[in-house]
Amino acid sequence: MSVKAWEDGPSYIDMPRSMDSYSAPAIPDPEKLQRLDGARETMRWLRSALTEQRDGLQPLLADLSGLDADSREVIHQILGEGEVSISCSGEATARIQESVLAGVWRILYVDDDEKVVADLLEVAPYPHVLSVAFEDSRPLDTSTDEDSVELPNAMPILVELAEAARKFEADGTQHSINFTLLPTTAEELEFIEDRLGRGPVNILSRAYGKCQVFSTLTPNTWWVRYYNGMDKLILNTIEIVSVPGVVTAAEEDLRDSAIRLEEILEPYWQDEA
Repeated sequence: MSVKAWEDGPSYIDMPRSMDSYSAPAIPDPEKLQRLDGARETMRWLRSALTEQRDGLQPLLADLSGLDADSREVIHQILGEGEVSISCSGEATARIQESVLAGVWRILYVDDDEKVVADLLEVAPYPHVLSVAFEDSRPLDTSTDEDSVELPNAMPILVELAEAARKFEADGTQHSINFTLLPTTAEELEFIEDRLGRGPVNILSRAYGKCQVFSTLTPNTWWVRYYNGMDKLILNTIEIVSVPGVVTAAEEDLRDSAIRLEEILEPYWQDEA
């Protein structure tokens, strides 16, 4: 599949940005939609994809890279910006924005100059690119050193995390640690974060308040932090899972999105009803 750079499309987040609540998008003029075959065909595809997608199935993707800029802009207006924004670095950098329809994701791949080289629409519980979050992971270092001696709570937590990561890979058992309930110091948390490392995925979610998630370099290990309306940290956790639940659309969410899409498009699709 060949793609070409697109410089005039909708703007997407640079992660992380502020955590302000999103606002609903403006709905485009129905007459404009009727004239844009690319946008119209994409909405047909999306209707079908939301009907076909079920929890656990392979993601369904449409390549929008070849559409004209007006069609892409209309698609962006219809889909809006939802609760989850993701940045994924690596060989190719992906900027991902959930739409106002849960489980419908707009994925932009950008080059080193931040020019868009691929524009995808995906229907899935979570974007497929998150599957690469731990491609460069490494076993967690639980060895002691001079620094760890001064941090008595840090090493037992690291040992627990290392064992939990091994168990998850073996049988899928999930695990979490809530630092909000533990007597860990700022120095111990910094030491743990340094040992875990920082992975390529950074996520901002507004689904349950304000939440920042980032992958670590330890397999299947995510740091999940919740903030209140004053941006004060209120819940600080590590989750050992494939993808944290705050990022994932459930099967009922996808069903609801299919219904909501019909409601959004109803004024524009009377000739196809």
